[in-house]
Amino acid sequence: MLERWLRGIAGVVALVSLGLAQVHSPKWLILTAIMGLNLLQSAFTNWCPMMPILRAMGIDKKE
Repeated sequence: MLERWLRGIAGVVALVSLGLAQVHSPKWLILTAIMGLNLLQSAFTNWCPMMPILRAMGIDKKE
């Protein structure tokens, strides 16, 4: 369940930042790059800064 939320949030951030880069300013692509780097580091460490936030919200419960 936690991994599903993480993937969903990453997808939303990517799409929103790409949309903002298209409509507002290309500097929004920095957010996309930061998220990509975070995904890469989480592949090696199996930890993401969003995990403690989601656990605090009670998302880590099993379905």
